Amino acid sequence: MTHARPLVTAISIFLISTLLVFLAVPNQAQAQENTWIQIEAHPTLNEAQTRVRAFSGAFPNVGGFRVSSGWYVISIGPFSAAAAAQELERLQQENLIPRDSYLADSRSYQQQFWPLGGTTLTQPTTTVEPTTSTELTPTEPVGQIITLPDETPGQARANENALSREEKMELQEAMQWEGFYTSAIDGSFGAGTRRAMAEYQAAMGYDTTGILTTYQRGELRAKFNEVFTNAGMENYSDPKAGISIDLPMGLVEFDGYTAPFVHFVPKGDSGVSVSLISQKGDQATLFGLYEIMQTLEIVPLTGERERKDASFILRGNNAKINSYTYAALENGTIKGFTLVWPAGDKANMNRIIGVMMTSLLSLGDTALDDFAGTDQNEQKIDLLSGLQIRQPILSRSGFYLDATGTVLTTSEFAGTCAKLTLDDLTLADVILTDPALGISILKPEKKLAPLGFATFANASPRLKSEVAVSGYSYEGALGAPTMTFGALADVRGLDGEVNTQRLDLVSLLGDAGGPVVNAGGTVIGMLRSTEVKDGRALPENVSFSTSANAILKVLADNGIASTTSSEGGALHPVDLTARASDMTVLVRCWN
Repeated sequence: MTHARPLVTAISIFLISTLLVFLAVPNQAQAQENTWIQIEAHPTLNEAQTRVRAFSGAFPNVGGFRVSSGWYVISIGPFSAAAAAQELERLQQENLIPRDSYLADSRSYQQQFWPLGGTTLTQPTTTVEPTTSTELTPTEPVGQIITLPDETPGQARANENALSREEKMELQEAMQWEGFYTSAIDGSFGAGTRRAMAEYQAAMGYDTTGILTTYQRGELRAKFNEVFTNAGMENYSDPKAGISIDLPMGLVEFDGYTAPFVHFVPKGDSGVSVSLISQKGDQATLFGLYEIMQTLEIVPLTGERERKDASFILRGNNAKINSYTYAALENGTIKGFTLVWPAGDKANMNRIIGVMMTSLLSLGDTALDDFAGTDQNEQKIDLLSGLQIRQPILSRSGFYLDATGTVLTTSEFAGTCAKLTLDDLTLADVILTDPALGISILKPEKKLAPLGFATFANASPRLKSEVAVSGYSYEGALGAPTMTFGALADVRGLDGEVNTQRLDLVSLLGDAGGPVVNAGGTVIGMLRSTEVKDGRALPENVSFSTSANAILKVLADNGIASTTSSEGGALHPVDLTARASDMTVLVRCWN
């Protein structure tokens, strides 16, 4: 029995030693696999969670961690140091991760936020000292996480030299975006770039070396690309429309098809919308689309217009919205898009436009069917393929004064319009207004050749004689002027105004500004807008016109030529209508 104790002791020591070795092996294995490939860094948890979900769809071993600076990083791993280096090289060569991705030790990571409930972080191992005791002493909990230092200037410069010219240009653009860089975006890191880098480092509380470390470049890049993260830029591929494009899916959502458009409406209160363009056609179709798009509310009147042989660009802006439209003809199909956003934030949206432009891809000769999404029971005159047609704020009549297209119309147009159009085709400007007479004179931006122009009566009209008004009674809805017949009730106004004529004639709002003609087709006045006298509405058959004599005096005083004639014989109603219609023009005000 006395010889058994040494044997028992030896066996105990052997078992304890074996147990210690067994317990140490997993920790050593874990310690060897604590290297990560860090691919992105974001200032907020929300941004990081959005991006890490996207990466998780491509890589099975993605982790998200908070670091000591307060930023949130996305990494792939963990690996052994050797395996991580090989994987980093492979992923970069295959363009699967950003070029500025780098290796990081897990000891620089603090709290894990992805995967949810994940525990892939390992703490630094504690060395187990050999002991002869039969009791195992538990190790003390680790109280402080060790953070690895950032790169030295030499290491930072070496990593910087590995960047491509495009990546260097992106850094310059990012520093310009942050307000630190004002020189050319050329990918050349001269004194101006170094100064900007140092200023950025100082602003962020880093050592001002003038050489951004890999981490600092990643941080700057993350800020620069924050607009894309917030917009939720994702690739959208539509086999039906034959289009692939990156869209701000965080701001818009799919709404349906109405040829030639694929509609995306605002998500929440973003105010952003997208319409993809897809149709078969040729150059004539493209040019027609160029004109049609400018009639839509989503393309405001003010803005750049550029049309080439096989593409066009439309920019529009007003007090409420901005928009950008691009369309191109290729292989018998027209593909493009319109992006609309609330007024303001032009810089950020221009960057989104840049991504949409570079990512736009036509998937062969496939295009939307001409009747895709159309509902014959839901047709509306103010809609075109599901988009609102721009409506004028004022539509009235006018008539030509000469063979070059000078127009006389109502003074309602004075000072209220961003743009004036004649027959929806020609822009015009107000060159003269007489509020007392209720008249304005318009000059077209280019010379016109109207079918007819006014010949004024050089004698006062006879009381009770037949008269007619040519005008766009329904404010352009019918596409042509209508004739309204009546009689001259008085050569003065109700209060004895000598420049006003009272008519026994039922007129509508759209008729205002139109020519009042006698039976021979000569002009005796211009119909004035409907008046309310002292708060009293007049009978519907009471209308007023500014007399020809008053109009002729204004024209003469301002050096504007006119044509006059003595009253001739009465014309056949058909001929009278033709003569009056030829001189009448639809005048519209747009804002």
